[in-house]
Amino acid sequence: MGSAFQRDSGVTVDAAIPGRYGAHLPMTWAAPNVPQGGISLAAATRAMHESIGVDTMALRSVSCVFAAPVEAGEAEIDVTVLRRGRSVAQTIATVRSPGRDAGLTAIAVFGTARPGFEFTDVAPPEFPDPMSLPRFRDPLPDGVDIGPAFPIWANHIEGRPVMGHPPREDYEPSTSERQTFQHFDETPRRDDGTIDPLALVCLCDTMPGAVYERMGQPCDYDWYGPSADLTVHITGTARSEWLLMRNRARRANDGYASLEVELRDPVEGLVAYGTQTMIFTFSDAIPEADHRFPLDVRRQLRVESR
Repeated sequence: MGSAFQRDSGVTVDAAIPGRYGAHLPMTWAAPNVPQGGISLAAATRAMHESIGVDTMALRSVSCVFAAPVEAGEAEIDVTVLRRGRSVAQTIATVRSPGRDAGLTAIAVFGTARPGFEFTDVAPPEFPDPMSLPRFRDPLPDGVDIGPAFPIWANHIEGRPVMGHPPREDYEPSTSERQTFQHFDETPRRDDGTIDPLALVCLCDTMPGAVYERMGQPCDYDWYGPSADLTVHITGTARSEWLLMRNRARRANDGYASLEVELRDPVEGLVAYGTQTMIFTFSDAIPEADHRFPLDVRRQLRVESR
């Protein structure tokens, strides 16, 4: 496997335990302090695909829940083939750090090409030239400090904003929608030149920015949005080095947010669609007058921070 993504999401068979695979997840993919869920899910899906033993069955969908963090380093992947038919197979897998009871549990559907209708019933966005756009890695303006980038962005994936606002810009929020071009430093291509579909799974695990866009900046306290789950549908074959991500948060309430993402190839069109439930976690410095929270939530947060 040629790219860093393909090497770092690679798996090996454990001959001593039926259905057991091993992986090594480097800290360079952390977001922020353990490897990004997307690359852990990619490793699980790679093991599930190998377990069915049919190369012509491509990934069609994969869904997971994050029950416990999967730490950087060695990981165990236990796979069960639920059913292997002539054209469709279903599998389940759990990735965990050695000695842990839980981690990431995923279920996937693989299938060969079949006769069927063909259409795309969502309008495509505009595709500007990625090279004409600023980079998230560009130096920040004077007086702006957002802390160090997560390792995954510093080491492996570059983004260029198409629609939305940069961190710490003072603006009046009106929508959660944002659009960015995404690009791997080492493009993960298969032998036929197409993009590794598991790279699309990894890119879809980048949705919380839609909540930042909707709530507005600057923010006087820290918050983080760990994933409760992730579902990705592979809807096409990507070939382009730059892929356009269209991301929005459909609703936030009860301490959770429902998000979605479309991933588009400028030539091939919609190649992946993802959904995610995000959990809100906050620092202990929630301002009492922040009206982005309902009154009962502000009262609860003040009690919890004492």
